[in-house]
Amino acid sequence: MDRRTARRAFLKGCTASLTLAAVAACSPVVGVAGAGTGGLSPLPRERPNIVVIVSDDHGTDALGAYGNTYVQTPNLDALARDGTRFTSAFSTVSSCSPSRAAILSGKFVHANGMYGLSHLPYNFSSFPEITSFPKILSESGYRTALMGKFHVAPRTVYHFDRELATEDEVEAGLGRSPVEMAEGTRAFINEKDERPFLLYFAPTDPHRLGPYTLGESNHFGAKPGGYPGVTAIEYDPQKVTVPSFLPDLPETRQELAWYYQAVSRMDQGIGRLIAELKAAGKYDNTLILYLSDNGVAMPGAKTNLYDPGIRLPFIVKAPGARLGEPARSDALVSWVDIAPTVIDYAGMDATPYGFQGASIRPVMEGAVELPGRDAVFGSHVLHEIHMFYPMRMIRTHRYKLIQNFAWRQPYPTALDLVQSSTWQAALRDGVPLGKRTIAQYTNRPEFELYDLQADPDEVRNLADDPAYSGIRRDLVSRLHDFMRQTKDPFVIELGPIQSGS
Repeated sequence: MDRRTARRAFLKGCTASLTLAAVAACSPVVGVAGAGTGGLSPLPRERPNIVVIVSDDHGTDALGAYGNTYVQTPNLDALARDGTRFTSAFSTVSSCSPSRAAILSGKFVHANGMYGLSHLPYNFSSFPEITSFPKILSESGYRTALMGKFHVAPRTVYHFDRELATEDEVEAGLGRSPVEMAEGTRAFINEKDERPFLLYFAPTDPHRLGPYTLGESNHFGAKPGGYPGVTAIEYDPQKVTVPSFLPDLPETRQELAWYYQAVSRMDQGIGRLIAELKAAGKYDNTLILYLSDNGVAMPGAKTNLYDPGIRLPFIVKAPGARLGEPARSDALVSWVDIAPTVIDYAGMDATPYGFQGASIRPVMEGAVELPGRDAVFGSHVLHEIHMFYPMRMIRTHRYKLIQNFAWRQPYPTALDLVQSSTWQAALRDGVPLGKRTIAQYTNRPEFELYDLQADPDEVRNLADDPAYSGIRRDLVSRLHDFMRQTKDPFVIELGPIQSGS
């Protein structure tokens, strides 16, 4: 048996044998109480409709409900008032296709096989034996539909009964025309069919618009004449909030202004989608989840395991009307929790599917914590094909440890970031990317350890500080236990891992 075949057999065994109990044993998880939990009316007896909205490259930095007072996102803000806003929700990876595969499959990248981008020329694909929540729901009596960006493979794994727009239509511009997208769901929502439905709604905004031109400000999809049904909102670059991980340069401010416009455009499409649900009388009995695949397409966020790349907006409206105040939860949540959550709300037992996360329903119904959790995990292997840089991460509320397995080589940056006017201006002026120099960004040590309470920008590496040796030893041990438990192939390929290293 060759090395590749052996690895696939190893991973297949992992998928078949891994249980939620096993993951819990290696990664106990804790949630932290947030501001009031509010309350929910009793769930309707019938199975709820489910709407999962996945945006493209949207961070918490550009959303009113998460504290940005300049960007206009009234519809997402209203959804947060009707539901629960999670403040410690994390993607398992900061790259589009791998993140979406984890969302849909409930399994980490190394367990589902989607290591990089699915489109040509990269052509990454999940293992054929993986299952996904749209396929499970379709087989259990839900009618299912995709509207918007797919960007995973193969379709036999990530199966929807219907695709409400072709991939060519989405790529040609529909994915950036979210009001049109929402209107395209009307017939599906209103079908005379007693079965509940799953709608996966995935706009392309606020992703950068390619092809990318070296050093030029990217318009993030804005175009003369705008999009049908969308009121273009133009932002003053002087009034945007420059996140601490970016340089405060004119080029950065201009790109953020275009990014804000794309976020507001997307928000209007989500508003129209919610209006369609309400007009059909189906809003109250619908579980709605809003999340993003990864953080903004800026240096220090997308493709990184630093918080701007993986700590993302997550807003959940449960079926039934909310009673009392809007809720906020600080519980640690991972994107591998999405699939078991959907299956749970659909009235099914998630255990047989071997998901590597847990349903967040206990938190939605008033629990302070997800039982047994006090850490989340992340990984990165590839994005574009040249970007081989395997990383693994464990994050608690207070500490984060990253292990960079390819630390002897420079960190490879994605094309849309390195060609951006923000990156090129930082090179030109010799300024840091926020609080991290470009040299620090591209040359990383084997281990990074951050005290997030004292250093939320993740710039003071404590991995070699004797005062933190016990914390490092504990986190490394737990990270490696997780890798073994989930049959991470880097346990095999890189040899025995010393938990005290």
